[in-house]
Amino acid sequence: MVETILVTGATGTVGSEVVKQLSKRKENISIRAAIHSQNKADTLKQIVTDDKGIELINFDYNEPTSIQKAIDKVDKIFLVTIPSNNSSNIVSHFAKEAERNGVEHIVKLSVMNADAQPGYAMGRLHREEGKIIEEYQIPYTFLRPTTFMQNFINYFGQTIKNQNALYFHGGDVPISFVDARDIAAVATNILSLAEDQHAFINKSINITGPESLSYSQTAEILSKEIGRTITYLDVSEDDAHNGMKQSGMSDWLIDVIMDSLNYIIRGEYGSQTSEAIEQITGRKPNVFVQFVRDYLRYFR
Repeated sequence: MVETILVTGATGTVGSEVVKQLSKRKENISIRAAIHSQNKADTLKQIVTDDKGIELINFDYNEPTSIQKAIDKVDKIFLVTIPSNNSSNIVSHFAKEAERNGVEHIVKLSVMNADAQPGYAMGRLHREEGKIIEEYQIPYTFLRPTTFMQNFINYFGQTIKNQNALYFHGGDVPISFVDARDIAAVATNILSLAEDQHAFINKSINITGPESLSYSQTAEILSKEIGRTITYLDVSEDDAHNGMKQSGMSDWLIDVIMDSLNYIIRGEYGSQTSEAIEQITGRKPNVFVQFVRDYLRYFR
C-alpha cells in the first residue's frame, strides 16, 4: 500500500529537507509537496535531483479551497505553519479538513518550550495551534526544536560573507543550535514508520543539537573554519526593532519576534540538550563545526 504524505512549507528550511529525505525512501511513499509559487517549485526541483513521484501543488493557507485540494486523499502530513495573527482560524480549518479526510498522523513543526508558562509569544502561538489539532483528535507528533543552525545562512550569511560580522539581538547565552537536516531526519523517520509509529503518537519531542554555544562561540568557530575573523555584534533591542520595521514586517510580527528574542536572551529557551535525534535516527546529531564545513560556500 502506497502512503501519500503531504509536506507543507516544502521549499522552506526544514520542509525542503523533509521532501529531499522522503524522496530517498521511494518504496510505498508518494510525496505531495505544497509550494507557494512556480519560482519556489523550480528551487525545490534543484534541491531534489530525483523528483519522480513528487507531486507539486500550489498552496495558500488563506484559501480554504487550496487547503482542501492539498489534503485530499492524504494519509500523513508534515505541517509547517507561518506566524499569523489569524493562525487559530487557519489551523482550525486545516485540522477540520484533515479530520474529514481521515488523516492518520500530523507531524507538526513547533518550537522549544511551547508548553512553558507564561513562556514567550512564538511558543504560545504554536501551543495554541497544537491544542486545535488535539481537539480534533487527529494523531499528532509535535517536534520542538531549538534555533536552526541554518539561520546563520538565511539571516547572517551575507554580512558574514561581506562584512566579516554577525549582527543579531541575541545576547550571549548558550543555545543548543540544531541542524535542520537533523530535524528533517527525525520527521522523515516518524512519517515513514508503519507498525512502530504508535511510539510517537500524541507526543511532543524536544529536538536539539549536541552542544550549547553562545553567539560569540559560534563566531569563533566560523572564524576558524572560514579563515577570517568573524565578529559577533549584539544589536540593541531598539536597533533590532527598527531594522525589522524597515524591512516591512508588520507591528504584530515584530512584537512576536522581539518577545521571543528577549525570552532567549534571558536564558529561558534552549541551552539544554536532548538525545531525541540519536534515539530516533540511530545517529548522532551534527555539531556546529560540521554544519559550517558543509555549508562553507555560503560564508566565503
